[in-house]
Amino acid sequence: MLHKDNLIEIGKVIKPHGIHGEMSFTYTVDIFEVDDLPFFIFEIDGILVPFKVSEYRIRSDSTGFLTLEGIESEDEARAFDGLAIYVNQSVLATDEHLNLSLEYFVGFQLTDVLQGKVGVITDIDRSTANVLYVVEKEDSELLIPVADDYIREINHDLKEIVVKLPEGLLDL
Repeated sequence: MLHKDNLIEIGKVIKPHGIHGEMSFTYTVDIFEVDDLPFFIFEIDGILVPFKVSEYRIRSDSTGFLTLEGIESEDEARAFDGLAIYVNQSVLATDEHLNLSLEYFVGFQLTDVLQGKVGVITDIDRSTANVLYVVEKEDSELLIPVADDYIREINHDLKEIVVKLPEGLLDL
């Protein structure tokens, strides 16, 4: 049985594309390098429903076109307008080659191995040469550099990124 707690949102359907059931969609998690593309799961009238992917085409680094088995007309595709696209968390756990956009991590808890919980990532700041996590801590906002060197663990289930930040960075 499907439970929403076991799912991760990877994108949203935008609208039908053409008259044969194809849909345009956006994505924040690129799972399209997975050898056996899984079922996509949609919440329809409060019920989680899996659909096998018939075909997909990537248009850009965040958009594409999608056809689901059994969806063969524009009207059928229109029923998916605005619906979130989910996959089971196990898909992310088993493939280390996934390209996750930084926006995927908004809402994750940032935890330092030495200082404990830092705060929740609320945004991604791309206004400077160095991309930064915007982290809300109590009543203040911290800017933490996005750097693979700092990351020790990413727990998708708990929505937590464990980092080892340079000494003094949190005191700035």
